[in-house]
Amino acid sequence: MHPWDFGSRERELRRAAARMRRRLRRHPVVGEWQQLAYWDPLPAARTLTDAVGNGSWAARSRLGVPGPFYAGETDTGLNGPYYLPEHVLSDDGQEFVHRQPGNPRELAGLVEVAHDEPLGGYGWDGDRHWTPAAVRAWWARRAEVRAWIAAELAADRNDPDALRAYAAYLDGGLEAYLRGYLFWLLEGREPGLGEPLPRL
Repeated sequence: MHPWDFGSRERELRRAAARMRRRLRRHPVVGEWQQLAYWDPLPAARTLTDAVGNGSWAARSRLGVPGPFYAGETDTGLNGPYYLPEHVLSDDGQEFVHRQPGNPRELAGLVEVAHDEPLGGYGWDGDRHWTPAAVRAWWARRAEVRAWIAAELAADRNDPDALRAYAAYLDGGLEAYLRGYLFWLLEGREPGLGEPLPRL
């Protein structure tokens, strides 16, 4: 049985997840951010909320993808992996962001999940902590992430489709995102499509 399968509560959770997906449709996926190699989601996030939580950078998961959003200490209810598995998974009950938001709809979903976290363990100040060297070191250890994904699939934990999507992202797409994020950290601005990006 999956940790997000709550027996009698499953129907209620499915309805709540469907309501969230309907709410997210108000937010666009097509726009000027598509012309950027990296989109800074924080200005848009601040139009939605004043804060996403009080997450501790020191408590974040090593599996979380570099970027502004992360999760520190979270409860074991696994709301994030249940409601937004395309962005949030869990490791031993601790949630982490495995895909940073790339458009306002994804951002709104992550903000909602963060707000619903009972311990308030999410943070959005990752840009203050990530350095180019730290991003490159995370990328150099991606084989550890692949091994974790394989172990999770074998143990039948987390949503298997979300785990496979994370593995596919590691092999295609994540490198381009991280190079855009490196540009952001180094230059302090969003790079346009086609601009030379730093190497990982």
